[in-house]
Amino acid sequence: MSLKKKERVPSSPEAADAPFEASLGRLTDIVEKLENGELGLEESLALFEEGVHLARAAQTRLDAAEKRVEELIAADQNGDPVSRELDPE
Repeated sequence: MSLKKKERVPSSPEAADAPFEASLGRLTDIVEKLENGELGLEESLALFEEGVHLARAAQTRLDAAEKRVEELIAADQNGDPVSRELDPE
């Protein structure tokens, strides 16, 4: 039996559209099931892949939130707040 190695698992559209908290909750459930060790190989792989999608989508959202916060607290060389319109993304 051979498994095809994937170079990169893209984030799924479902993971990208789910609210952050829901994705985090599902990821926690997946980790608990995988740590339990009672799943078969195929089910474990499927859950692991779903977890990778969720983790990547969550990281993308966290990165975007961090960027927005940095833009909101930005200051110029004099320490004055920098005002500019935020990208809606």
